[in-house]
Amino acid sequence: MRQLILLVTLVFILIPPANAQSPTNEKRTIKVLSFNILGGRTTKQDFNLDAVAKVVNDIKPDLVSMQEVDYLVNRSKNLDLTTEIGYRTKMASIFARAMYYDGGEYGEGVLSRYTFLSSRNIPLPYIEGQEPRAALEVLVELPSGDTIAFIGTHLAHEGQPGRELQAREINKVFSNNKYPTILTGDLNARPGSTPINILEELWQGTYDKENPEFTHPSDNPRSKIDYVMYYPKNRWRVIEKEVICDTYASDHCAYLVTLELQLD
Repeated sequence: MRQLILLVTLVFILIPPANAQSPTNEKRTIKVLSFNILGGRTTKQDFNLDAVAKVVNDIKPDLVSMQEVDYLVNRSKNLDLTTEIGYRTKMASIFARAMYYDGGEYGEGVLSRYTFLSSRNIPLPYIEGQEPRAALEVLVELPSGDTIAFIGTHLAHEGQPGRELQAREINKVFSNNKYPTILTGDLNARPGSTPINILEELWQGTYDKENPEFTHPSDNPRSKIDYVMYYPKNRWRVIEKEVICDTYASDHCAYLVTLELQLD
């Protein structure tokens, strides 16, 4: 009898309830944020990295892509903005140059709750006379042991032809990625435009196509230009998404998406 009771007890311990969430699934769920930080200058034209960090700290994402990031630039007090914000948020940080600017460099930044396995900075094609652009990719390992790629980019603001060039290059470079990949950033293009259509030949968007979540400007959002996308389409599931508008920290709203990595 005692052995029977022990056996039944072990069965209840080893077999979780049918509605219990697997700890492994929890480890494959990540919160990713795309945020154009306006160079830390705020909509009041003062310089306040604490305001940018507060947005991130309030959200508590796992991965963040930042656009309009300065590195040792005169207008930004010659600070490394990515490192400064990483310090304020207690996240790993990395910067990638798109161009030299005002005594320093200008480009993309990524923050992560996880250490970086590797990174690469992909220069994107651009039209002569326009600002150079780049795509920053990092590889990280989730608590589940899965490796994923995360990309932050910022497409041309000067016109659609430049964005089309850059969208095609992004598809070309990242279409053979070994790991499930997330693409984020300020794409300066609205849903249904040619650059977005080009990207969506490869990437799955996370926005509502019938009623896109507007992200710009932050004080009265009227257009969707900030995105989170993923590839392959069968490896990710959207759990939740949210637009967070801080009218002081930036002229862009932050776009937050919670994703769950699916088993291959």
